[in-house]
Amino acid sequence: MKKAWWKESVVYQIYPRSFCDSNGDGIGDLKGITGKLDYLQKLGINVIWMSPVYKSPNDDNGYDIADYQAIMDEFGTMEDFDELLLEAHQRGIRIVMDLVVNHTSDEHAWFMESRSSKDNDKRDYYIWRDAKDGKEPNNWGSCFSGSAWEWDETTRMYYLHCFSKKQPDLNWDNPEVRDKVFEMMTWWCEKGIDGFRMDVISMISKPAGLPDAPIAEGALYADCMVTCNGPHVHEYLQEMNRRVLSKYDIMTVGETAGVTIEEAKKYANSDGTELNMVFQFEHVGLDGGLADKWKKDKISLPALKENLTKWQKELADVAWNSIFFCNHDQPRVVSRLGDDSPVSAKCIATMLHMMQGTPYVYQGEELGMTNCPFGPIENYRDIESINAYHELTEAGLRQPEELLECIAYKSRDNARTPMQWDDSENAGFSTGKPWIMVNPNYREINVEKELADEDSVFYFYQKLISLRRRSQWSDVIVYGDYELLLPEDEAVFAYTRKLGEQKLLVLCNLSDKDVTVALPEGAAGEVKAILITNTAEAPELAEKVKMTKWQCAVYEV
Repeated sequence: MKKAWWKESVVYQIYPRSFCDSNGDGIGDLKGITGKLDYLQKLGINVIWMSPVYKSPNDDNGYDIADYQAIMDEFGTMEDFDELLLEAHQRGIRIVMDLVVNHTSDEHAWFMESRSSKDNDKRDYYIWRDAKDGKEPNNWGSCFSGSAWEWDETTRMYYLHCFSKKQPDLNWDNPEVRDKVFEMMTWWCEKGIDGFRMDVISMISKPAGLPDAPIAEGALYADCMVTCNGPHVHEYLQEMNRRVLSKYDIMTVGETAGVTIEEAKKYANSDGTELNMVFQFEHVGLDGGLADKWKKDKISLPALKENLTKWQKELADVAWNSIFFCNHDQPRVVSRLGDDSPVSAKCIATMLHMMQGTPYVYQGEELGMTNCPFGPIENYRDIESINAYHELTEAGLRQPEELLECIAYKSRDNARTPMQWDDSENAGFSTGKPWIMVNPNYREINVEKELADEDSVFYFYQKLISLRRRSQWSDVIVYGDYELLLPEDEAVFAYTRKLGEQKLLVLCNLSDKDVTVALPEGAAGEVKAILITNTAEAPELAEKVKMTKWQCAVYEV
């Protein structure tokens, strides 16, 4: 196993709009992040990944970029960014930028030129097609509802947008586009950033000929995920690696929706010819989220164990895992797998953080922040949730009340409510009116309260992070082999980690019931140390182990 700093790191994702507002306009900003670096240093993380901070009209909260080399006005200035980078580096914290290059904003200079005329020299920077039988060029749907094609009256052709119509897809088959993207990435690397998280990077190479795709039952369009893992994606990423990534000591992670194990082995290969690791989404789609997001199904624990184990085992020694449950696109895991309680938040964290791979903590996850009771659709800000509500109810495919319950459970806005700093008005996030509602439970769940309580979720995360980064067990936690125990058990997630003479046993009762579980022969052995537990005492290892609801513990055996 090749060692690397990014394998031994713990990453903290910040959604800048919702993290901390320094100037009272209700929107988080760069100065707000800089002012909270001491808090993040106390938590123990050593990498920050920030969602996009570039100039943007904010149709999709910054994932629609109008200028890759300028800062969004609401977030501050490039000087503010430089200060953040400097202050983070002084604390031993690296900064990873969100790279969004599958598409730009329709307000980007490239697209404004591209749409101006058919013979413009940037026309081929984007994907334009004539109408087919007076309609869209194919049956692909946008990830944000409706067709993936938008008619443009100026040149009387359609352009492709796999997301919002204000997010036209770049044409990566054009070498000039790749040149421009690589120049921009080099500019950021020269500025001193420490890596890139690459948004929907598996979608940059479209299928040859852009053919129609199957339409799922109950859907109006084909799934735009048909564009994932296209014919030239690895070729283009290898070119990116040769021309930019390999020249710097940086961390790269690709968001690769639709990725298979075999594809992931290419994206995140240990030879280092493409990316360091990928985000795969199979485990967070086990409740129907990959085929039909708007459900209230719960994730089955045996299915979760099977899926996570598949990725642990099959990438071992050939690629690297990123491990996560929460991000800006996922509802809060403590509301999804747990019961909103601190003890369940700790149990879920233990189960994840003891696996092999680089862990990602999403802002507020370390507090046990929960889903938010938004109420009517008017309280939502997420374009995906709003569009789905109107499209599905107006087409008569879903009843408004029933769909709203599913949106409340699954909406991305659950992750985007303001960070809960204290119990003052607006949770200490802003002195102005926040851009999105604050979760009303901020008086019970907030940083100030948790820092004063040594039994809080915050201090539990701090200990998990310290175990991985600065303990006698760091190597076995980061690099050790993984073996699943009790694959069919409906309540307990149990596994071992082994490296040399060290062996860890991880037990997590991911249920709201007390259970008794029989470990396989030889799994326990003599307890040398208890690394962490979320109750007053760890369960006693015996032939049959008794565990209270949501109880977890990690043993050296």
